[in-house]
Amino acid sequence: MAANAKVIDSHLHIWATASESTSDYPYSSPDQTPPPNLQNVAFPSALLELMSKAGVDGTLIVQPINHKFDHSYVKNAIKTYPEKFKGMMLFDPSLSPKMAIDRLEELVLAGFVGVRFNPYLWPDGQPMSGTCEDGADGSGMAVYRRCGELNIPVGVMCFKGLGLHYEDILNLISKSPKTTLILDHMGFCALNEKGDQAFQQLLSLADYPNVMIKVSALFRNTGDVDQFPYDKVRKLRFEPLLERFGAKRLMMGTDFPYVLETEGAYEGAVNAVKSWLEGEERDAVMGGTAELAFGKWEQTREG
Repeated sequence: MAANAKVIDSHLHIWATASESTSDYPYSSPDQTPPPNLQNVAFPSALLELMSKAGVDGTLIVQPINHKFDHSYVKNAIKTYPEKFKGMMLFDPSLSPKMAIDRLEELVLAGFVGVRFNPYLWPDGQPMSGTCEDGADGSGMAVYRRCGELNIPVGVMCFKGLGLHYEDILNLISKSPKTTLILDHMGFCALNEKGDQAFQQLLSLADYPNVMIKVSALFRNTGDVDQFPYDKVRKLRFEPLLERFGAKRLMMGTDFPYVLETEGAYEGAVNAVKSWLEGEERDAVMGGTAELAFGKWEQTREG
């Protein structure tokens, strides 16, 4: 990599430990308690140690569902380590359009540089791009437009499959072409028949210049036919994405702490993607694209 190129992990989570959750940072509900084997490993200093070993300069912390719309834990991490961490807030579909925009602007001032749309937080049947009864933008669409004005990307998590949300995503894109839309985890297009069909939809989004893709959570895309170091994911998912989108619209991410339960763990996930690329393409996917989308992480690693 170029001497001044940074390595940026564009997708991970942190959350309170068990002890922290009993005081200042409670989980949103008992059923949102993290898995027992990960509950006490996703705090900032533990992450920083892994980042140092893996040569990662900065990260984008995606607000975890465990704390839902209480962003105080991530906000405190950004405040404590501003040169290392930026944040992506979690959008609350229950807010009115005005309240949702106010919340967006409040968290932007606190160091959040992106918004996550989780379509499963909307009431059943209501699209992210929906309108109010009077025809005005619903809160999701209002925030999506405002993000375009503020140059704040919106990430979309299609956990149950891209096909369920493809038309909704097209509506978002067409209604606000200025807004950057980022698909998490390569669209959750697993290596199986259903994933292959969804992957063709994902590739079609390359026609829209405001769409980017996170090459993240590789382990979520293996289906039953691949494993670390993800050779089939590389050939059947990453290489077609690179051809259609180009390196400047792809960004590496690990999905820490969940990646810790996989072979290779954190450092292995970083190095897998790095090994797939050379030169300027490597610099872009490993950090340059994330900085184009979310702004510069101001300090590089020591040593």
